[in-house]
Order: sequence, then C-alpha cells, then structure tokens
Amino acid sequence: MIEITQKNQQVKAEHGIIFAMPEDFFGYCGWPSIARMDDGTLVVVASGLRNGHVCPFGRTIISYSYDDGKTWTSPRVINDSSLDDRDAGVISLGGDKMLVSWFTSDIRTHSGATYEQMPDKERVERWRAAFARYTDDALERCMGSWVRNSTDGGETWEPKVKVPVNAPHGPIRLQSGDLLYFGKQMFSDELEPGCIAALTSSDDGKTWTHKGTIPLYEGTLPGNYHEPHVAELPDGKLVAHIRLQNMRNDDVNLEELGLVHFSMMQTVSTDGGATWTPVEPLAFHGSPPHLLVHSSGALICVYGYRLEPYGEHAMISLDGGESWSYDYVLRDDGPDHDLGYPASVELGDGSIMTIYYQKPESTTDQCGLLWTRWWLPS
Repeated sequence: MIEITQKNQQVKAEHGIIFAMPEDFFGYCGWPSIARMDDGTLVVVASGLRNGHVCPFGRTIISYSYDDGKTWTSPRVINDSSLDDRDAGVISLGGDKMLVSWFTSDIRTHSGATYEQMPDKERVERWRAAFARYTDDALERCMGSWVRNSTDGGETWEPKVKVPVNAPHGPIRLQSGDLLYFGKQMFSDELEPGCIAALTSSDDGKTWTHKGTIPLYEGTLPGNYHEPHVAELPDGKLVAHIRLQNMRNDDVNLEELGLVHFSMMQTVSTDGGATWTPVEPLAFHGSPPHLLVHSSGALICVYGYRLEPYGEHAMISLDGGESWSYDYVLRDDGPDHDLGYPASVELGDGSIMTIYYQKPESTTDQCGLLWTRWWLPS
C-alpha cells in the first residue's frame, strides 16, 4: 500500500504569464505542456486561439523562452485543422529535434446544437461557420491522436503520424533514447476500447509497438480512467499516474467503491511497460498528473486542484513512488475550476518551472497560459 501524507504547505514560488488575451474572442488557451531543449530553451505548446473550453476553433500553438521563463515569444500556430485540435504535448529529442502530440475531435458530439442557444448571436454565427468545415472529408483526414516531429527547433514540421493512444502531455523519452507513450486508447480499433496502454517507438515516433495494458481496479470500468502520465526512474522503473473520475452515465459510482472522484491512481512497471502492477488509489482530490524526476532524486507530480481555493498543487516522493507527501500549494488564486493540466521541467539551478492554464484574474476572463517557478521544500 502507498503511504500518503498530507502537507497543505505553500512552496516558495514566483508567478508569471506566458500568453493571455482575457477579453479576446480567440483568447482561450488550455492544456499546455513544456520541454527544455539541450541549450536551455523552454518550449511550451498548448491548444490555443480558442473561444472556450469546448469550441470548434482549437489550434496547436508554440511559444519559446530563452531566459528560463522570464519572457516568452508570441505564440505561433503549428496545427490548424478543420476540426478542434485539443491538448498538446512536447518533448525534446536532443539537439534541435522535438516531438509534439495532440488530438483532433468532432466536438459536435459534445456541443450538439446547444451552441445555437447562446445569447451572443455574433458568436453563434462564427461557430456555425466553423462547423460548416466539419465535412465527411475533414473528419476522415483530421480526427485522431497524432504526433509530428521537427528537426530544426520547431521551424518546420514533418507529416503527422497517427497513434492509437493519447495523453495530454504526450509520450516521454526513455534513457535508452526510445519513446514511451502511456495513454488512453482513442480513435483506433487496434487496442481494447478505452484502455490505458503503453506503446514504444524506436524511431522518434514514426512507428509504435504496443507493450502492455494496465489492469483495472475491481468494480471500475475503462471509462473511469483518463489522461495518464509516466516517468522513468534512474533504475528503469516506470511510475505512472492516471486521472480517475465518475462516468457521465453513472455506470460506476467511485464513492461506493471507496474511491475519490477526480483523483489519481498509481501503477508501476519494472519491465519497460510490458506488465503493470494493479492500480492503487492515491485517494485525494486533484488531477490530471504530470510526473518529473528531479536531479535531487525526488519524484514530483503536479496536478490541478478544482475545489476552492482553486489552483495548482504538487506531490513529492523521495522513495520512487512508495510514499508521497501531497498538497504542496504552488498557487491557490484561481478564479474558478477551469484550470490545471500543469507540466514541469527542471531548470539549471534546480528550481522547477511549472506551466498550466488558468484565468488570469476574473471568472469572466478567457483562460491564459501561466507559469510558476518554485523550489523544493527543504
């Protein structure tokens, strides 16, 4: 059993903004990821220039910092399909090489015709025009979970590659140089519907091989598991966390199983992702996860906190995930629950740069991309 200790401790931190247009029609940004290149350049990608949490306009945007996150370039669009391009992951592949991941979906199944009832008629017209691009041909070409590579720091991009799983922060690069994508089955019939599986690639993401699938907690269904992330420890052990939540159709009530809605499960693999331990509940509010192995040996997981006071939290393990201290507070000034999906990198001085999405000041703001630079508690 995993030992869990609650801290409720504010960490030493400073905050800033990567990109925000709180009053602009296309000002909404969400679900970002961050990578640190070999030369220290920070790269952030996100689904941006949107009109809301769910809308037909999502694009994949990219921004850079050359001074450890103090200043950032204006975002540039690298994906803009006819549909909604959502989430975005990024990893450094060494030198000027990087890989970006995202997924593209038909959000009409989510919005239906309800957008027609929005009080802002100009907004309705713009949504209607966007949905007119959702043709059968566009659905065939664009829907899916994708990765694509750049060999010149993001100036140009190779053709996209479809992958049968997705996770908000995409794959990780293993010590061997291979890639591991620990994600949820989406847009593919190659895997069990809705499963959480590990895939590997030895050619920088051009082809993928299924390694293994996690076992479910007794009484739960695949629809309870979402948006995982994984980290590789120095000894090769893989520690993964998975978002856990009640299903929309209420087929499973987690509370009746002694579990916590909008929490995380942990599973471990010691054979490169072929087999995984039974998932164990971490049993506290907060999700989805992003894991980072710090040079100090600490394993850090950051996650969104969607209860008042809303914000971004972290948990820390000093023994490779055998035990955790949680609810280290990075910030707790979120205007409302529409925030989170934090991701972290370690900077050269050992501090941690965590980026996430959140409304900058008011509940009426469009969500922007924000950062927190923080230090491990002593």
